[in-house]
Amino acid sequence: MIQQLVMYEEELAQINNVCEILHRDSNARAVLVIDKNGQAFAQAGEVEQLDVTSLSSLTAGNVAATGAIASLLSEKEFAGQFHEGEKTNVHISIIGQRVIMVVLFDERSSLGLVRLRVRKATAELVTILDLLMKKSASGTQPSVFSEITDDDIDNLFND
Repeated sequence: MIQQLVMYEEELAQINNVCEILHRDSNARAVLVIDKNGQAFAQAGEVEQLDVTSLSSLTAGNVAATGAIASLLSEKEFAGQFHEGEKTNVHISIIGQRVIMVVLFDERSSLGLVRLRVRKATAELVTILDLLMKKSASGTQPSVFSEITDDDIDNLFND
């Protein structure tokens, strides 16, 4: 079972930075990082015209379906997918078996350039995700509940 991913502000900023650099260096239209449940948590590029919520959900479903195909073929998973469209191409990568990276690109870029830049971004994201998992497991960050006292709970129900 995969440990639940808890996101902290510092790591989220680092992930957003990786997205920005990948967007710039690959000449992509947009870059998204989503969890396997289909929730986008980092993005860069031309996302204003995108339905990010739907795209993220459908991509996660696509990755799940492709995972089932991999299982039928006795593969662990297919780490990457590519969809070629008339105007927009989609490159999908599973990063560290934890998150999904989606790169949307057009004629301003090429599949080779995207793959090259995704490889570098993947290494950086795996490092960030590993640190994040260690931080979550060690409990070095205070819980949001640590500040709540019994008096606070009593006051909440006494209103």
